[in-house]
This record gives sequence, structure tokens and C-alpha cells, in this order.
Amino acid sequence: MVGFQHIIVPAARLHLLSGSDDITTYTFNSGVAKHTFCKHCGVKPFYTPRSNPDGYSVNLRCMKELPPEVEIEPFDGQNWEDHAAELKHLSES
Repeated sequence: MVGFQHIIVPAARLHLLSGSDDITTYTFNSGVAKHTFCKHCGVKPFYTPRSNPDGYSVNLRCMKELPPEVEIEPFDGQNWEDHAAELKHLSES
């Protein structure tokens, strides 16, 4: 378990303020998901999920402050493919 707490964000709404040189990305299997890690410590601050390839899944635990509109809801991660469409770009509203 990695402790990633996801929020789906459309690509146009993610703005990396610093550290782009410290980020590395890898893919596996289908190559659709882009897993992004810090080259130094290995933390995964965000990635491009296979279920939302036109956006990002941001790790809320890497943010200094949570946006006030963020509402934490339980999610069945073991069966994520059955429910991933329900989460698609919830942050657009």
C-alpha cells in the first residue's frame, strides 16, 4: 500500500509550480497510465491514470493545503475498474 489519496484533476487545471527537473515517469503494461515519481525520494505526487488519460490523479498528501472544496469519500480500490467512471473529473464541477 502506498498511501496515495487521489483527487482527479483535468489536465488544464494542474499547474506544477516547481520541481519538474526532479520528476521521472514510467509506464508498464498498456502504457496508458503515466506513473510520476520524485527522482530523489520516490514519492508519487501525481500520475496520469488509465481511467482518466486526459487528466491527472493528484496525491492530496503531497499538497501543502487542501482546497476547501475537497470532500473525502470512500472508494473501493480493490474493484476500481468497476467504479472508475464514477470519479471521472469530479473536480470540474
